[in-house]
Amino acid sequence: MLLVRRGIVPSKGMWCLPMGFAEVGETIAEAALRELREETGVIGRVTRLVDADSWDSSLYGDVLVVTFEVAKTSGSETAGDDAEEVAYFPMRDLPPLAFPSNEKAIRLCADLHEDEWAIHDSFTRLENGLGRDMLSDSLIGFARDHAGYVARLWLADVRSNRTTVGYIHLDPESLLEECTAGLRLLGHWLEGEGTEEEIRSSYRDLGAHRRSQGIASYEMLSAILLLKKHIWTFARSQGVWDRPVDAYRVMELQSRFAVYFDKAVYHSSRGFANAR
Repeated sequence: MLLVRRGIVPSKGMWCLPMGFAEVGETIAEAALRELREETGVIGRVTRLVDADSWDSSLYGDVLVVTFEVAKTSGSETAGDDAEEVAYFPMRDLPPLAFPSNEKAIRLCADLHEDEWAIHDSFTRLENGLGRDMLSDSLIGFARDHAGYVARLWLADVRSNRTTVGYIHLDPESLLEECTAGLRLLGHWLEGEGTEEEIRSSYRDLGAHRRSQGIASYEMLSAILLLKKHIWTFARSQGVWDRPVDAYRVMELQSRFAVYFDKAVYHSSRGFANAR
């Protein structure tokens, strides 16, 4: 948040948003951009009206404070006019502000951008592979809490699907137990507790086991992807699609699933191929 340290009364020496009085013949938006340029050296364009607030000033009387959000287009941050200093501050760590109207406008601005910034932060963590503190975390509890239910859906599908006909000959209780264990492993990985070695070991063992059972490799891979389908369908059903951030939360979870199941397919295939 771009703030200026006031060089005049009232509240000389305190920080506030760049601001000043409109002059005759200019619109309020024009006045805001002019004051911004004169006090900070920043040239910008108005992107939205944030707030209009009445402030009872002991010096000026009743003042109407209109606050705009402005995008910087050019200029260089240099204190000028009535400002002693100009600086950017994190919105979560602002200095005491001179005017309550500024505090209110900043809170409203943060509210307007809450979803947008949350998506940006979560996407950055996803790109960096951090695996924690992402928006989709609110949807991952199902892997732990509903593993049995999802496993039963998968079992019914895998025993009747044309791409996994060999599974009808396998013990359903063993399949259910293996699937439930796999879902718990996925849950641990999504929560940042599972390791790469656990995934490698588990799926390579699975690949070798399926080969010893006489299951074709393509059936094994199809079964893994059928599990992905049922997990995704169930996870998506847990979301509430009220805001764009909700849609992002579900799409982000799908991206995390893709990473996990790429590993599952690779290691199960290696385990299958290396089995003796």
